[in-house]
Amino acid sequence: MPAVLNNLPPVLERYELKYLIPLSYVEPITQFISPYCSLDHYSDISDNNFYIVNSLYFDTRGYEFLKQRLYGKDSRFNMRVRAYAEGNKAPYFMEIKHKVGSVVKKYRATATDQQWPLILEQTNYQIDATESRAERANKELFLRLAQSYDIEPKILTQYKRRAFFSTVDQYARVTIDKEMKYRNESKLNLKPDSGMTSYDNENIYTTNQFNDDKACVVLELKCNVGEVPMWMLDLITYFELKQTGFSKYLNSTLVSHYDNGYNYMAGDRIGISELNQTV
Repeated sequence: MPAVLNNLPPVLERYELKYLIPLSYVEPITQFISPYCSLDHYSDISDNNFYIVNSLYFDTRGYEFLKQRLYGKDSRFNMRVRAYAEGNKAPYFMEIKHKVGSVVKKYRATATDQQWPLILEQTNYQIDATESRAERANKELFLRLAQSYDIEPKILTQYKRRAFFSTVDQYARVTIDKEMKYRNESKLNLKPDSGMTSYDNENIYTTNQFNDDKACVVLELKCNVGEVPMWMLDLITYFELKQTGFSKYLNSTLVSHYDNGYNYMAGDRIGISELNQTV
């Protein structure tokens, strides 16, 4: 994803409020927030205003990051590299998300085609001295944690995102993520070329709130700490939203380890390549 996303600051400190919603809520919510928000550039130019996000998650050999999330540790972090569309072109975003209580701090650095994946493959990788101080600091932090925890790729996730930014607040964003998929991954590969399995079926999460609308969609409201806009509160009230913790890394990994998702899905939701892997 080019320049617009690159304009985000290298460190963000914010609230991230997550909600599971039915697919039928997507358009009414889009309409509700339209007086306060605009589509970001890449939603605006994408099919049906959804663009593809690919995230490669890392963990220790013993899944230390996953365990911290699973057992609700108050201070925890995860590490990922993100790419967009086909997942095989720069920029690649190296991200650390550190959560303390209800506050999330995200550190982010950008890798070019020349830097990725060498930056993680070479043990003595030298960061370009011409990069900005913040960019170098975030790359150094990512590499330091990668070496300290001896991280390895675990799972590749993909979803389609419709994203908005507030036109009336200093910083506020709304994202709607659908068609969530995953693939177990042991290499530095962000290209979701085959073997992706859906994990967006409501049966997985047993919320029993969607009636006949079984596809789970993740709504996320993001804003500066201590600055929740009034229109966000109105949105929560109007649609009777119930906040829930939702980690794409946690949920995709648990589904993968439990039964690879197949017992949760109707047969027509499993692609031929995925089906071949079960026999």
